[in-house]
Amino acid sequence: MEIQITGVKKYYHSEGKIIKALDGVNLTIPANKIFTLLGPSGCGKTTLLRSIVGLETPDEGEIRIGDTIVWSSEKHIDVPTEKRGLGMVFQTYAIWPHMDVFNNVAYPLQNMRLPKDEINRRVEKTLQFVQLEGFGNRPATRLSGGQQQRVALARALVAEPKVILFDEPLSNLDAKLREETRKELRSFLSELAITAVYVTHDRIEALALSDQIGVMRAGNIIEIGDPKKIYFDSEHQFVADFIGRSNLLPVTIEEQGSEYTKVSSSIGDFMCAKREFSAGSEITLCIRPEFVDLIDPTEKEKHQNTLVGKMHTMVFVGEVYESEILVGDQLIMVKVDPDSKVKEGDEVVVSIAADHCLLVSR
Repeated sequence: MEIQITGVKKYYHSEGKIIKALDGVNLTIPANKIFTLLGPSGCGKTTLLRSIVGLETPDEGEIRIGDTIVWSSEKHIDVPTEKRGLGMVFQTYAIWPHMDVFNNVAYPLQNMRLPKDEINRRVEKTLQFVQLEGFGNRPATRLSGGQQQRVALARALVAEPKVILFDEPLSNLDAKLREETRKELRSFLSELAITAVYVTHDRIEALALSDQIGVMRAGNIIEIGDPKKIYFDSEHQFVADFIGRSNLLPVTIEEQGSEYTKVSSSIGDFMCAKREFSAGSEITLCIRPEFVDLIDPTEKEKHQNTLVGKMHTMVFVGEVYESEILVGDQLIMVKVDPDSKVKEGDEVVVSIAADHCLLVSR
């Protein structure tokens, strides 16, 4: 079910100041997709999620779920949370400590006063779906963190909502369990073909889970795209930097070719993936560390965008050395193969393919 958000504003008052939590958000969340709201703390993503579900009341705008307007300042519509047909999984899971797994999951159906047989059927079916079959009689708070997360998911799904919303549900798990649960969650949501809105500040979660990502900053959506578009072809410096580690260099547009855009910087000229900026524009060049290649100095002429520098630091992190090369007065982050014989202090030559030199607006 599609969600349409039009001109939504939300203000908070603090110490005599007006804080714009949402600053006229316009957004369409496609039906039956996993849409992630990604951004730093305080950017408005949780406020937007809570406005959709009805736990926050915006000051202006309209929210439509499917064909139904659930909130509108102009039309004075405010559909109660329980009548919006949504499921929600909170950051803390909100597991009832005095109930077993079955009753935690059954709680929404009991509130709906469904027949007992129908409740039993739905709960057992949902527990089976989230791989907790046979866990119904267990105390919910004695489960592992990943299992409690699945109980919370089951409770959100058991009422068969048209939309399910997630407010950073994996943030309390350790790194390994977070990775495992993320894979499970992606599998569950893909199988359900349900509209899911997911809030996180974790770029890895966003890239791994999403069909589409909306990056938020200062109360508004500044860019939307699928994970590859956001990572490899973002349009804004903030997005390029937030979604992954990057070298950001101030550059000036020199000329537009038929295939590439030429720019100048303090450490040399670069041929970049073509992007339409007028000559003389001052913008930013984004280069991901994984696309900076160490090359044989004798083959320098065979490569694009070569730089000569000195290996400044090398930190072993397992699969690579996370390293920095000093080029002039600029440090360039690179990833170096752990089998490399290069040492700190060595002179090195690197190359960056033009297709991996991304130009973004500041």
